[in-house]
Amino acid sequence: MSSARPFRNPPPPATALSTPEAVDTSFLRTLVGYNARRASLAVIEVFMERMAVYRLKVVEFSVLSLVAHNPGITSRQLCATLNVLPPNLVGLIAALERRGLIERRPHPSDGRAMGVHLTPAGVELTVQAEETAAQLEVDATAGLTAAERKTLIRLLQKVYSPDPAS
Repeated sequence: MSSARPFRNPPPPATALSTPEAVDTSFLRTLVGYNARRASLAVIEVFMERMAVYRLKVVEFSVLSLVAHNPGITSRQLCATLNVLPPNLVGLIAALERRGLIERRPHPSDGRAMGVHLTPAGVELTVQAEETAAQLEVDATAGLTAAERKTLIRLLQKVYSPDPAS
């Protein structure tokens, strides 16, 4: 019984890979995951540099943005939206509270839940951070037209959140 090989051509001998330019990435470049990860790393690197002034990591920025656009959002909703485990969110919320960026208030329709709201300092920081994020997205995707950027976002969304209607 013959074993199937995952590559089209056998790899070159190890001695042929003396320079980085000689590395054959042709198969990897056909994979959505590989390309998505490489693009993500490029964008995240710029994100981390530009968000350092606000002392925000990716998930902290995401929480603040969600709270800004959904005042009173619950921790359960944040966990579900960001795919974060509840114990991880507890520490994150506490850290943002200590920084004076968010506050928890009783939820108006669910007596067991607390709604998360931005403080005035949180509103100010989130507005600035979102403006920075919008600009860094344009800068990080400078090789794309606005239409291509919009298409890329739509296609990526279809990968992680397929719409059965489409």
